[in-house]
Amino acid sequence: MDRRRIALIVIAVVLVVTAVATGGFGLLQPRVQPGLTLNGNVDIREVDLGFRVNGRIAAIGVEEGARVKTGQLLATLETDTLDSRSAQADARVAQARAQLAKLRNGNRRQDIAQARARVTAAAALARDAEADYARRQPLVEPGAISRDIWEQTLAQRDRARAQLLEAQQGLSLLNAGSRPEDIAAAEADLRAAEAARTGSSTDLSDTKLHAATDGVVVTRAREPGAIVQPGETVLTLAIDRPMRVRAYVAESDLARISPGMRVVVTADGNPKRYQGTIGYISPRAEFTPKSVETANLRTDLVYQLRVIVSDPDDALRQGQPVTVAVPGARPPHKN
Repeated sequence: MDRRRIALIVIAVVLVVTAVATGGFGLLQPRVQPGLTLNGNVDIREVDLGFRVNGRIAAIGVEEGARVKTGQLLATLETDTLDSRSAQADARVAQARAQLAKLRNGNRRQDIAQARARVTAAAALARDAEADYARRQPLVEPGAISRDIWEQTLAQRDRARAQLLEAQQGLSLLNAGSRPEDIAAAEADLRAAEAARTGSSTDLSDTKLHAATDGVVVTRAREPGAIVQPGETVLTLAIDRPMRVRAYVAESDLARISPGMRVVVTADGNPKRYQGTIGYISPRAEFTPKSVETANLRTDLVYQLRVIVSDPDDALRQGQPVTVAVPGARPPHKN
């Protein structure tokens, strides 16, 4: 082999090695993918359910793991005591309403007629007493009647006048009817009775525990027969719809994403690729000092973001680690 051929071979080998080392002189380097990959966890969202009133649990209709719908009856309390209070409240309302109606309707015609008759009778007695007084008065000075008889005559006249005045005032009161103040007081009593009945009805309705939202029962903390206090946890409900993923993005990648971007969520051991959307990016950094002075510290800033999974299923569980891919992320900025 001549020297010329050997030289060409050496030159070709050098060119191949150089091309491999430099990526084809920069022409063969792979294109940087604009996508972004983040790590996170499925949000744990739970609500503790309990009764607003105290009492003994009569029944619990769901077991742990049961999926429930909004408004579904989950548990009930015994209602004997509250039933009695509700009946008493109804009776008190009826009594207050009757008293108010009595005052508004005024006095009965029979009562007024009876009072008028008393006035007539008292007037007749008063006339008789005045006649006796007029007849006996001239007989006092001559001594035709005794002093005792004259004093009795005066007493009878005064008593008859007082009885007539009393009867007249009684008739006047019946004709005038109820005072506005009495009617106002009766109206206030009725409102108080109705408010008490409303509270009793509310307490009675609160003996039924309903699901506040769709979810899965994860804890059955109490059993039938147990006496519970207001607000004490009876059931714990996991809210898995809508399903949310909490992830974190580095400060250096923050400008590459924005709310509304489509993402793909995957979990270890689960072949399904879940679709989702970035719904929220926190406006503040986490796990960083209050004052950041160096460029190295600035690269350690992370921001929380929330992803709403649009097609979740039972294979994706709360608290599970997931990977969030953002295929539409903007290319990284080069300083």
